Order: sequence, then C-alpha cells, then structure tokens
Amino acid sequence: MSKIVKFDYSNKNLHKLAIEIRIKVFVDEQKVPIEIEEEFEEESTHFLIYYRRKIAGTARYRRTNNGIKFERFAILKEFRGKGLGYDILRYMLNEVKPYKQKIYLNAQITAVEFYKKSGFIITGEQFDEGGIIHYPMTYEEPNRLEKALEKAICRR
Repeated sequence: MSKIVKFDYSNKNLHKLAIEIRIKVFVDEQKVPIEIEEEFEEESTHFLIYYRRKIAGTARYRRTNNGIKFERFAILKEFRGKGLGYDILRYMLNEVKPYKQKIYLNAQITAVEFYKKSGFIITGEQFDEGGIIHYPMTYEEPNRLEKALEKAICRR
C-alpha cells in the first residue's frame, strides 16, 4: 500500500517535495523555526513515502561522529494513523543496519512511545529544540529469542 523512494540532495525535484512536507508539518503546524529545516540537507540521505500514489511523508538520516542519526520524520496530517511512520522507520532501519553503527535520534515528546515500540530507548535527559521537548534515543536490536520465549511463556 505504501511505496518508499530513497534519494539524495542532488535530486532537486524530490528534495523540493520533502522540504514542502517538512515545512507543512514542522513550520506551519508545530511552529518550528524554518532555519532548522535547512540544516544538513546535502550530507543526508532522504526518503519519501507514498500512500495510494500520493506523497504522504518524508524522513532522512545522516552519518555523524556518533553514528547514524535519523531525523525529520514528517507525515502529512491526512495520512497519519495509517502506519506510514512505522513503514518508513523500518525501511530506514533495514537500510542502515548493515553499517553496524549506533542508530540514534532525538524524539519529540509526543513520539517517544512510537519509537519505544520500534526498538529505541531513551538515553538522556529531555531538552528543547525548536520550542519542542525532545528526548535522545538509541536503537537497540530486539533480542528475537527473548521475545519468542516471552510469547511462549504468555501462552501457558
């Protein structure tokens, strides 16, 4: 149902679409300063997610001295609640896992539970970015054996 497209900054057409989504979500809805949306564009790997052939959201990652940082997850209001955030996050995780580097992000307070369900843990104190409370979070690969054992014990 969803389709994800990976691109870099040199693809000006797709990059323009990603920026338009981020402006709608972050600048217009959340009142984040537009300057934040202009940082680290060239060194990031970008993604667009489509839902029923319509552009629904975007995200990106970039390599830093601390590992791979996931950033700027934005799903347009009319497409929220359809699992698209989960789809793009899973796609990105599968893309970067072979690099065997730390995967981290700064989660808005309203998204912390979403990221926890996807394998991220809080790794520091809350902080303000762009007028919104965030928590630093790091991805921990789920222990599949442990999860299988939990399910087996729960079924007894």
